[in-house]
Amino acid sequence: MPLMLPSSPDQTRSIAGVAPQLLAALRGAPGDLRGARSTVLVVMDGVGAISLRAHGGHARTLNGAMGKKDVAGSVFPTTTAAALTTLLTGVTPGEHGMVGYRVRHPQRDVLVNQLREWETAGVDPYTWQAAPTIFEQASDAGHPTFAVGISEYANSGLTRATLRGAEFRAAGSPADRVELAWELADAHDGALVYCYLPEADKAGHKHGVDSAAWTAALEDIDAALSRRVPDGVGVVVTADHGMVDVPAHRQLMLDAAGGWHDGIRHIGGEPRMLHVYTEPDADAGAILARWRRDLEGFADVISRTEAVGSGLFGPMVTDAARERVGDILAVAHSNRALYDAEAADQRGRGMVGQHGALTPDEWRVPLIRMGAFAR
Repeated sequence: MPLMLPSSPDQTRSIAGVAPQLLAALRGAPGDLRGARSTVLVVMDGVGAISLRAHGGHARTLNGAMGKKDVAGSVFPTTTAAALTTLLTGVTPGEHGMVGYRVRHPQRDVLVNQLREWETAGVDPYTWQAAPTIFEQASDAGHPTFAVGISEYANSGLTRATLRGAEFRAAGSPADRVELAWELADAHDGALVYCYLPEADKAGHKHGVDSAAWTAALEDIDAALSRRVPDGVGVVVTADHGMVDVPAHRQLMLDAAGGWHDGIRHIGGEPRMLHVYTEPDADAGAILARWRRDLEGFADVISRTEAVGSGLFGPMVTDAARERVGDILAVAHSNRALYDAEAADQRGRGMVGQHGALTPDEWRVPLIRMGAFAR
């Protein structure tokens, strides 16, 4: 049976709805958010709603502003390239085409890491991700737009795919980025400002969500967001996804000796959600059946047709997006992960915190209103 997305509390609480709601607030149009003089979207990469509440004592500002219903559903897969693009365009992965971490370039038949291999793979951010960004939409309506982030991301392919239309401003610490975002929103009436905080995601990948490093990163983010929001400025604080800790004994190595590469051309995606691309002359149905049998209890295995048909990538899937989806998808259960043992790059095996699948820890994210948007 095809895998289904977890249910969201309601349609307004999906991260796909955040961009449209912010644009409506700038126009003063009726919507889930009241009108505001300027708006700020803060994205805490990797901070799931469940983890945030579990560490409430280390995030008093955020938890104090977060009501019981202040959560949203992420997208599938729960990975930065897919979810962040949805937050910044207002459309689901099937429409914007960022359907995973590493996906096959259909024309070149190579895997492309959508976070950092744009230039080396020869991928044009403007055509690969063609959906208008929230900044382009706001700018077309006459609003000043800014993106506050880390300097190393200023000219990346992902930045050009998702932040185009915004004036990029760099700042060092979370506190510096939040302060700059508040200042820009205060100084430019009608502005749309984006503030990106990746520290928790980085700490989680390296040390785990339950680590002292992740807690320290969360404390820094919370302290930064405790700064008073300027009058009339509406703020939404959310995340692209959460994560789970994967211990070494929960890793499964997919090696050639075990037959995992029989009939397989590429294994992409990421350890908790694989895109598996079969050889053109392979019996894809037989491979699907074999993977289902061998991964029973470890992962859900579905076909591209089942994934698209069940709406995993959203209600609309473009031809371009469909071509990037694996012939077979393997979605890990619980806190498990699957690794391509034959891949040249094995650095991912050192990650503790991981995401990409559909557990509540990965799927549920906070959706917190502050400033003029506070309830």
